[in-house]
Amino acid sequence: MSARKNILNRLKSANSTKDNALQNQELDRSWYSKHGWDDATQLENFIERMEAVRAEIHQSSADAWPKLLAELCEKKLCSNLLISNESHWADSSQNQSDLPDILHYDKDIEEWKSQLFYEVDASLTSSLGGISETGSLIVWPTEDEPRMMSLVPPIHFVIMEKSKLHSTFAEAMREMDWSSQMPTNALLISGPSKSADIEQTLAYGVHGPKELVVIII
Repeated sequence: MSARKNILNRLKSANSTKDNALQNQELDRSWYSKHGWDDATQLENFIERMEAVRAEIHQSSADAWPKLLAELCEKKLCSNLLISNESHWADSSQNQSDLPDILHYDKDIEEWKSQLFYEVDASLTSSLGGISETGSLIVWPTEDEPRMMSLVPPIHFVIMEKSKLHSTFAEAMREMDWSSQMPTNALLISGPSKSADIEQTLAYGVHGPKELVVIII
């Protein structure tokens, strides 16, 4: 019992010392934005890192992206495109007449499963932004735009606003205030699906989306 008490007392003492230190000094947060890249360099690094793992990147504007999306769908022979009715981008895309058949995600996920796996050619989802350091998209699935939309269709189109590009993941979490509103399911996506066998040979498009297409506006 004496040894047990000694261990517990040492742990309590360590925690108390740590708590006092945190209260009495300001935390160093400089590592949140450790790179100091300007906007152009940040975007260049993001694109370079995403393309290195076979993501396809296109730049457009708030007005022109639906036309670009239609051209990409035609090039990739997409006969349909799944979009959530609640998506921030749904209204703009509906005004583009030469898009393929639009499938609106307006049913329960259980009712979508068969169609998602066998009939949907591509999906379009939004993103919370990107991380320049790692070349990653930040995707926050919801009931209206669930994980299945970015996981199952062979082609995954994602829209990212350039103004929401961050240097590091820590910087992104701070600027989006995740400490007070942590997402239940946040995803970091860097490219199309990939897997490696026992010999560590990397293969792309083994499961999930075979293509990841990012439209930066």
